[in-house]
Amino acid sequence: MQTIGHFIGGKHVEGTSGRHADVYNPATGEVQARVALASQSELRAAVENAAAAQPAWAAQNPQRRARVLMKFVALLHRDMDKLAEALSREHGKTLPDAKGDVIRGLEVAEFCIGAPHLLKGEFTEGAGPGIDMYSMRQPLGVVAGITPFNFPAMIPMWKFCPAIAAGNAFILKPSERDPSVPIMLAELMLEAGLPAGILNVVNGDKESVDGILDDPDIMAVGFVGSTAIAHYVYSRATATGKRAQCFGGAKNHMIIMPDADMDQAADALIGAGYGAAGERCMAISVAVPVGEEAANALMERLIPRVEALKIGPYTAGDDVDFGPLVTAQARDRVLGLVEQGVKDGATLAVDGRDFTMQGYENGYFMGGCLFDNVTKDMSIYKDEIFGPVLSVVRAKDYDEALDLPMSHEYGNGTAIYTRDGDTARDFASRINIGMVGINVPIPVPLAYHTFGGWKRSGFGDLNQHGPDAFKFYTRTKTVTSRWPSGLKDGAEFVIPTMK
Repeated sequence: MQTIGHFIGGKHVEGTSGRHADVYNPATGEVQARVALASQSELRAAVENAAAAQPAWAAQNPQRRARVLMKFVALLHRDMDKLAEALSREHGKTLPDAKGDVIRGLEVAEFCIGAPHLLKGEFTEGAGPGIDMYSMRQPLGVVAGITPFNFPAMIPMWKFCPAIAAGNAFILKPSERDPSVPIMLAELMLEAGLPAGILNVVNGDKESVDGILDDPDIMAVGFVGSTAIAHYVYSRATATGKRAQCFGGAKNHMIIMPDADMDQAADALIGAGYGAAGERCMAISVAVPVGEEAANALMERLIPRVEALKIGPYTAGDDVDFGPLVTAQARDRVLGLVEQGVKDGATLAVDGRDFTMQGYENGYFMGGCLFDNVTKDMSIYKDEIFGPVLSVVRAKDYDEALDLPMSHEYGNGTAIYTRDGDTARDFASRINIGMVGINVPIPVPLAYHTFGGWKRSGFGDLNQHGPDAFKFYTRTKTVTSRWPSGLKDGAEFVIPTMK
């Protein structure tokens, strides 16, 4: 039985708390490893290690820090297959989806190679008699990230790449459900030239989370997970004076206008609703066709597509559409919500509850479920399901369709499918949601823009990756200076270089 510990000070460290969590293979239901759960003293040791290493790293100029990320990107490409296989084995994703997980993190690392430009301050010459004024962006010190199971490569890199490029040291507390890839990423950063102690991985549970939130030397924390925990992390972190950016749950709607290409819309819904077994915070879980004719045409296309979904373990090949859910508890929760939807009167047009995978009967598989005639008062509409379930809510007109995402408590992502530019422009302007797709089902911004939801999907003033990340992981210092004029003697005949 493999035992997974921590990665502190550039070394693998065994857990000493005596507490462990099981790491399952979701396809088989078998325990494949045990991960150590850190004690408060183990976490504190990691923070002290990071605090000792951080000043020298911050003193490196941004270009040298960026070179580490350049090398890290090359190593990610080198080990792509190895990372994807480890990710799929613990999470259950298909291999192509696992590679996408790594690549979306890699793209943030590529953006952070531009740290020398992103960290430039402002300058005013002659602000007063002989006075110049300038601002500097400086690192916070030791910062931390608490990341979820559903993207064990991407979201850690969204957190630690900009933080480290800005000169901070980082404590990563990944999900205990799939802990191998975060440690592999830390190993690659070390191989890329990152000094020991700048990136530490501490595995743990709520005890470690609370330790991070209360530690006086951790200056900022980033979190992704459920809304209830996001609110808890944000409240407790800010109460102790930390910066916090916390991203929570979602209920992402896709509006399908009568003029939309129905085949294109149906294909988009299938990929966005059922990819990764629906375990994505940007999954489309609510389809809103406008008008009965559009609704009937959409359902006519969705039903056979959902029935034809290919489900299986990641080892079954690249043509598998999605794999198992991450744990038995996750699957049982989704099945319970489907049962409740039936009781509440929704039409279960495709029922995937009885799906079994031959040879993998103990795995956490379920088939795709498709509901029609869902209403706003039903739990399957109000709650984030986080499983392979798509709900169709029929709207009479555009205004009724627009009101659905506008009035929902979550505001992570949304999309509209239409051929009409006026409608699309109105939708993008009026919607109170953080990320909007126009004929794009999952509008996750590229690395040089920022990712973040509104309402109860996001807590904090700044978003993830893009320019916001460098603002979050640095603070501004403004200097006002006056110097007597004078010339320095001497000459140097070698072209100036970075020293």
